Formats: sequence, C-alpha cells, structure tokens
Amino acid sequence: MITEILLRYIHFIALFFWIGALTSEHLLLKPQMSRAAITRLARIDAVYGISAVLVVAAGLTLWFGVGKPAEFYSGNWIFHVKVGLAVIVGLLSIYPTVFFTKNRKGQESEMIDIPSNIKLLVRIQLAIMLIIPLLATLMAKGIGT
Repeated sequence: MITEILLRYIHFIALFFWIGALTSEHLLLKPQMSRAAITRLARIDAVYGISAVLVVAAGLTLWFGVGKPAEFYSGNWIFHVKVGLAVIVGLLSIYPTVFFTKNRKGQESEMIDIPSNIKLLVRIQLAIMLIIPLLATLMAKGIGT
C-alpha cells in the first residue's frame, strides 16, 4: 500500500513539474532571444523531459504493477484518451526541444530569431495539459468504464 501511495505522489508531483516547466517555457519565450536565454530554456526543457518521464514511469507502474488491476485502466476509454493526449503533448515537444538544444551553443550574446510555431506548440501543449487532470479525476471516479 505504501508503494502505491508513493507512486501516486511521484506521479502527481512530477505532473506539477511538467506543467510548471511548460508554463515557464511559455512565459520566457520571446520572438528573439540570446543564446544565454535559450540555454536557460534548454535547462527548463530538461526539467520538462525528466518530469514527463517520471509521470509516464510512475503511471505505467501504477497501471501494470501496483494498485488497481490493469483492467480498471485498460477498460476505461477516458484513460485511453488521457494517455493519447499525453503522447500528443510529448510529440509536440520534440521540435521545441531540438530547437533549444541546437541553438544554445555559440556566443551567449548572439540573438536568435525564435520561430513563431514554437510558441504555438507550447500553447497547444498547455491547452492539452489542462484537460489531462480533468480526465484523471473522471477516471478516478469510475467514469468511462
């Protein structure tokens, strides 16, 4: 029981970090940024990635290892929508991550134009991330089975 509680806690806290990092990226993104600022964004993006991996790892462990039987989750269409949205968020994060990683090296004061679609991708991710906790709440109440 303690393992399940700890995993749920890790899942929950990692989700906070995931959303916090994504929100930070959104707030810090400007149309033009120095390489030093892009380096900061790359570090925040690393927190985003680590927290997303923790959310997925804890979630998979809860699904297949501890807690409710796997059928509780597998048979719930809301759960599948939630997982699908998390996958979409992960896929949408690839382009910004690659951009930040590629453009962080060089002279720190050099200014780099940030493609407008990066801010759009971050906003779409944030919008989707607003839906995922609602789906988790519905699922926890047994809705969707």
